[in-house]
Amino acid sequence: MEDCVLPVMNTGLRGVDVASSKICDVKGKQGKLIYRGFLIEDLAQNAGFEEVCFLLLYERLPKKKELEAFSLSLKQKRKIPENIFSFLKTLPQDMNPMDVLQMATPLLIQNDQTIGEPAIENVLFSAENIIAGIATITAAWDRIRNKKPIVSPDNDLNHATNFLYMLNGVKPDDETAAFFDTSLVLHAEHSFNASTFTARQVASTRAHIYAAISAAIGSLSGALHGGANVRVMKMLKEIGSVEKIDSYINDILNSGGLIMGLGHAVYQTDDPRAIILTPMCKRMGQISNQPLWYELSRELEKKGKAAFKAKKQKEIFSNVDFYSASLFYAMGIATDLFSPLFAISRVSGWSAHVIEEQYAMAAPKPSLYRPGAEYVGDYCGPDECVFTDMDDR
Repeated sequence: MEDCVLPVMNTGLRGVDVASSKICDVKGKQGKLIYRGFLIEDLAQNAGFEEVCFLLLYERLPKKKELEAFSLSLKQKRKIPENIFSFLKTLPQDMNPMDVLQMATPLLIQNDQTIGEPAIENVLFSAENIIAGIATITAAWDRIRNKKPIVSPDNDLNHATNFLYMLNGVKPDDETAAFFDTSLVLHAEHSFNASTFTARQVASTRAHIYAAISAAIGSLSGALHGGANVRVMKMLKEIGSVEKIDSYINDILNSGGLIMGLGHAVYQTDDPRAIILTPMCKRMGQISNQPLWYELSRELEKKGKAAFKAKKQKEIFSNVDFYSASLFYAMGIATDLFSPLFAISRVSGWSAHVIEEQYAMAAPKPSLYRPGAEYVGDYCGPDECVFTDMDDR
């Protein structure tokens, strides 16, 4: 009996489990997101970003003294080397912030005396250094490109509040700070998405965590991954008013286009993060006196879902980008900073995956990711080509 050869499915590894992990579970059918056993709804309601970082990195919720020590450690690492600021000032002011962040993140390594010492406690130190450092880099770059003085961190403030302070030069109100902190919790981890897989693949080579995180940032910069809420905001601005929603939906669906923020590769119901963001988005519109963006989003979601079902005979659901876009915009954050905000949060999950890949797996996989590929050939097809001399080609 001949061996059965299965066809190669070019599906981007969707539906293919490539490793085991204790960090995160995404239950798409039930609309559940779980960080180390805890539902995202419980974490968003009860835990701040620092507490979630500790959970992801150290595999459990911290005790009070542990959280205080961890938060202090992050605060101490907010101050990055001055030569990083000098480097940022040499860059063209119109550079994409994600490109800047990817270039500057490896420079944080000079603050890290533990690098090259292969022990899990040293990688944890490095993870904290990166989590604190990229927030400072992002805020500093936005100040530099707008010809404003860099704002030094305030160690009386938590991670989320301090970032907004360094970005704007003024301390945010309590509600805005709380909403931003919750948004960091919601974006912190999401299993083997593209950027996380990138971080783990690089980590599997035994490259250090700075290399893995820099690669993950590069992956996140792609239009199909971290830039989705940028396109949501662009869409909302293009629509401009509630009265234009119907015609926009008709034009998009009739042309085979997409309503940005609706649909997800995993969830088969509304993204639990979108559900949490919705009332925050509404309230942020009230605080900022910009209710339009929430109103547009809410009406577009309702009508977009109905129109999609009528045309395609199937349901479509909102994802995290649908409401995070108008939430961040109402906070006064520049649209091209939305992806760096994603990185500021997701770096905690990336770091946890790097650590798990290199140190913490109970049943480790082979040491290096090395998938295969079906060779289908080029102009010679799958056969070998006959080399011809230059004059005979």
